[in-house]
Amino acid sequence: MRASPLVRAARGGLSGRRVQAIVIGLVVLVATASSTLALGLLVDSNAPFDHAFAAQHGSEVTATTRASSAQLAATTRLPGVTAAAGPFPETTVTATIPVRPPPGLSGPNGVIQQPLTVVGRASPGGPVDDLTLTSGHWATQPGQVVLAGDHGPTVAIGTQLTVTSVPGSPRLTIVGLATSITQTAQAWVAPGEIAALHAPGTPDVAQMLYRFSSAGTTAQVNADIAALRAALPHGALLGAQSYLTVKLQDTGSIAPWVPFIVAFGVIGLVLSVLIVANVVSGAVVAGTRRIGVLKSIGFSPAQVVASYLIQVAVPAFLGCLAGVAAGNLLSVPLLGQTAQVYGVGALAVPVWVDVAVPLAMLGLAGLTALLLALRAGRMSAVQAIATGRAPRPAHGYAAHRLLGRARLLPRPVTIGLAGPFARPARTMVTLAAIVFGVIAVTFGVGLGASLDRVYNDLNLTPEQVQVNLPGGGGPVHGPGPGSGPAAPSLATQERAVQAALRAQPGTLHYVAEADDDVSVLGLADRLSLIGFGGDASWTGYAMISGHWYSGTGEADVNTAFLADTGAAVGDTYTLTSGTRHLTVKIAGEVFNPRGGRPEIIASTSTLAALDPGLVPGQYDVALKPGTNAQAYANTVGAALGQDYNVQANGGGSSQFYVIIGLIATLTLLLVTVAGLGVLNTVVLQTRERVHDLGVFKAVGMTPRQTIAMVVCSVAGIGLVAGLIAIPAGIALHHYVLPVMGNAAQTAVPPSVLNVYQLGELVLLAVSGLVIAVVGALLPAGWAARTRTAFALRAE
Repeated sequence: MRASPLVRAARGGLSGRRVQAIVIGLVVLVATASSTLALGLLVDSNAPFDHAFAAQHGSEVTATTRASSAQLAATTRLPGVTAAAGPFPETTVTATIPVRPPPGLSGPNGVIQQPLTVVGRASPGGPVDDLTLTSGHWATQPGQVVLAGDHGPTVAIGTQLTVTSVPGSPRLTIVGLATSITQTAQAWVAPGEIAALHAPGTPDVAQMLYRFSSAGTTAQVNADIAALRAALPHGALLGAQSYLTVKLQDTGSIAPWVPFIVAFGVIGLVLSVLIVANVVSGAVVAGTRRIGVLKSIGFSPAQVVASYLIQVAVPAFLGCLAGVAAGNLLSVPLLGQTAQVYGVGALAVPVWVDVAVPLAMLGLAGLTALLLALRAGRMSAVQAIATGRAPRPAHGYAAHRLLGRARLLPRPVTIGLAGPFARPARTMVTLAAIVFGVIAVTFGVGLGASLDRVYNDLNLTPEQVQVNLPGGGGPVHGPGPGSGPAAPSLATQERAVQAALRAQPGTLHYVAEADDDVSVLGLADRLSLIGFGGDASWTGYAMISGHWYSGTGEADVNTAFLADTGAAVGDTYTLTSGTRHLTVKIAGEVFNPRGGRPEIIASTSTLAALDPGLVPGQYDVALKPGTNAQAYANTVGAALGQDYNVQANGGGSSQFYVIIGLIATLTLLLVTVAGLGVLNTVVLQTRERVHDLGVFKAVGMTPRQTIAMVVCSVAGIGLVAGLIAIPAGIALHHYVLPVMGNAAQTAVPPSVLNVYQLGELVLLAVSGLVIAVVGALLPAGWAARTRTAFALRAE
């Protein structure tokens, strides 16, 4: 059966313009993949906790009980209980965990000592709290443990932790990392392992996980907990954690990262739309002469339009299918990084995105082809053939004449530089694509530098060690209560620490720090107090405004304090806690969000008027340049003994390194998409002017001159795009950073915003030229290799 003339014309167009069809398919593939990723990021950034909570069947109430299995089973049949899991045996231990330096930092491995809530579970799955195993495997044998995923890359699978709070100090091999969306535990073992982790004299307790039909508000969750307490024997319910508390904490930690991920997602979508519209419009315009030929042999305007719709739709359809598959494959590591940033275990591209994106891309390609084909279809055959031969005479010739007078530039260079003026519409779209690519680079570089400064600010001085006193205000890392002899007096502890620090040649500064929180009139939240026993200006707090406090009666506060009290830097403010009063002058605003809790920093003697019980809990130590912080911490720790926990600053959260990796990945992806837009433009220009190329070669143009001419046809666009994109990228950076700060309930220090250096800006401006040149090299090489006779015979 013979195909219709329409199908034969479309098939002939596809076979005769294979390069064009390949470019359409490739561009639509990459645009669909990047749009799938971008839209997936945007969707997953909208209430990620809620989506993960639903997908992982999060626990709405996590209960710790001392009831029998039969009594707990009865609670699963209470009215309103829709799902339950457990009982799981539970205990709390203190463990020493070996850690390695975070990515990008060198130094010896160290250890951290921390309390862990350990639960015995036979498997990670279940009807409630379906754990996400992020690496390794589940603990199925004695001596194995799975840690919560927030330990990140600093904990190596296969290493052993030591449980120091039970006799014999058993060792457990870390076999995996897992995430609980409602943070039901910090570690999991096989159920039979719990008995070996019980400290003598501690009661046997179990964990129960519940979901309820009504648990959307705090009042409803409290009612559900009251029903559980009433159903169990008196005192059997030892504690109950609401998922709303965890949600509030997670939402606060997620909020700062959403704006930059949304910004990258929007840039990716805009880039994809621009490039698809550009490649399809270029393909149809390049085929205008063939439209005239089809009309001359009797094709109606409708048949011409249908023919070109088929020629565009076939490669676009194949590109959409491959693109959505590629987008989902690329999303696995990228959304894995995003899930670590959000702390939600796992994220995936929603099914509706996998359907909507390819349909939208196919519709965009078809609509663009339809509009341009309709315009060409209304032309007469003679007009279409004449138009398809070359751009309109008014376009580009003035630029050629003007650049031709530039005697200092070789003629192939001037021909290339004048080329974009022949197709102004296509040039503008290509310019926009490169602009968005350079904006992504500028924004990504600036954001990475800003976050690096934030990371260093929150970790205070980059080379700093912290010594926690036994039983002091710092974290408790020594033996638990009743597990050893009484701790020495505070004065004795301080003398021991000071002697150990003075004995170390790497010690530069040290100061005692006291931390507490108190209730203050006029503040809804408790006020965090940070008191220093001496000069602490070197500790590295970044100042948003004002200056570091000096002397008694002055204090620094964070943004949350100013927002909650309505005070300003320079004001005198009186704090009242019970019968105690303290009047301070606010000397400065420090960058230290502390989760949005109001905070005041002053000398210990100043804050003692408000909190007489404020005593040192740790010593902050600055090291001399070149001193290895981890080695220093290990030496001081050995000198003081296990009752003192000594930690090297800079270990930080693994979340920071994941965010930097995510920024780099997104930036590289967007630059690739922009480069593909340049590739498409140069391919179209080269194919359109292949006959001219033959003429140039016939009169002596060498392959190197040909490459120079083709590359220069987009080099000027790249330079202009770089100059336009730099201020736009800086503006985006200066807009997004304060939004991220507001989400974390803090202002942003000028040092965090002003990260661009003059040399960096020059390199960033040149990045537009780099994107343009790299995108043009492949078609430039093809043009240089094309034989003169072939080019002269080409259509």
